[in-house]
Amino acid sequence: MSLPGNLHVAIIMDGNGRWAQLRGMPRSAGHIQGAKTVRRIVEASAHAGIRTLTLYAFSSDNWGRPGTEVDSLLKLLRCYLATEARRCLRHAIRINVIGRRDRLPRDLVSAIEQSERLTAGGSRMRLRIAVDYSSKHSILEAARRASRNALSVQDFQELLAEVDHAVPESGPVDLLIRTGGEQRLSDFLLWDCAYAELYFTDHLWPDFGESELREALTDFARRQRRFGKVLAETA
Repeated sequence: MSLPGNLHVAIIMDGNGRWAQLRGMPRSAGHIQGAKTVRRIVEASAHAGIRTLTLYAFSSDNWGRPGTEVDSLLKLLRCYLATEARRCLRHAIRINVIGRRDRLPRDLVSAIEQSERLTAGGSRMRLRIAVDYSSKHSILEAARRASRNALSVQDFQELLAEVDHAVPESGPVDLLIRTGGEQRLSDFLLWDCAYAELYFTDHLWPDFGESELREALTDFARRQRRFGKVLAETA
């Protein structure tokens, strides 16, 4: 399996709540199990040679969920950052939390900043976690910050990275994976996924493991990426 040297994979981690409900458990139990899956997939991604992994942890629309579930998700994220930052440091993985921070609890913002400082030197893989993230908001905010002068695509990309606290910016997504059987982007990395290959699986996120990741990467490696162009005909 041949993969690009600077591969960027993004994952919409869908299905935690349904996984728990199928087992007669509260939705929070599914999120806890999903956090364990994050650890496995982060390690498997680093071993596979993925250079950037972006995980959709909490969308701006998720604020509309019941307060108890929102509190559980944010608490779980704080715990994840506290326990996994040093593990990522040992494995040379750099953590970067993208999205809005003005609506997050102060202690969570502090945990984010601390994990980013601790792992800033990681060079093996960049782990981006999208929290209170909305592509539509990011694009609109970048447009507001733009000057009246003509901007290049790269200029606007850098503005988007600034809006999302994603500095340095990590470039376009090569492969977008969505678990849980749904087939939509859900306001995730719309600019970055302009030419991403899309891969949908029925596996609920807690059931998504290293073999499922390998299957997605194998499928990606078989695809011909033309970026709107026509491949040259062979003689």
